[in-house]
Amino acid sequence: MIINDQFPEHAKRLSLSTWALTCLLHDIGTTHENLRATLLSFEFYGGILALNLTKEHGASTAQAEAVAEAIIRHQDLGTMGTITFLGQVIQLATIYDNMGGNPGLIDEITRLDVNKAFPRKGWSGCFAKTIRDEVGLKPWAHSTHLGKEDFPEGVQNNSLMADVDNWGL
Repeated sequence: MIINDQFPEHAKRLSLSTWALTCLLHDIGTTHENLRATLLSFEFYGGILALNLTKEHGASTAQAEAVAEAIIRHQDLGTMGTITFLGQVIQLATIYDNMGGNPGLIDEITRLDVNKAFPRKGWSGCFAKTIRDEVGLKPWAHSTHLGKEDFPEGVQNNSLMADVDNWGL
């Protein structure tokens, strides 16, 4: 919806399979096993895992690298520099979903419909715990650039998703 509503001029140029792979794999580095498999920050390790996984399953080099780049940079928020369109959209989607940022990106009916179809089941608390776990294991983790406590507290207290966060529990 973000792509279609906010960037219609790019909608036809973005490969939906590349977008789907990025969405599906962007947090692969946060699993219990993967957080502990490396000293790398979760999004960096996740990008490497996604690069290898997509190539092993037949993705072109360009697609695999686009997915990996977007995953590596999906928490690389800031106002300086440039980023691919794929990276920009996964950042917007991540901040919308996890922090309630830019609530006007998706209309209210769509937000509710998506959460009915795919209940969050306490996602905000779960992901806040994962961020804290990573920072406890890796005090240098890239997640800390969003604020060692500000980031997990912002996720846990996501006011945009508060009304739907416990659906499905």
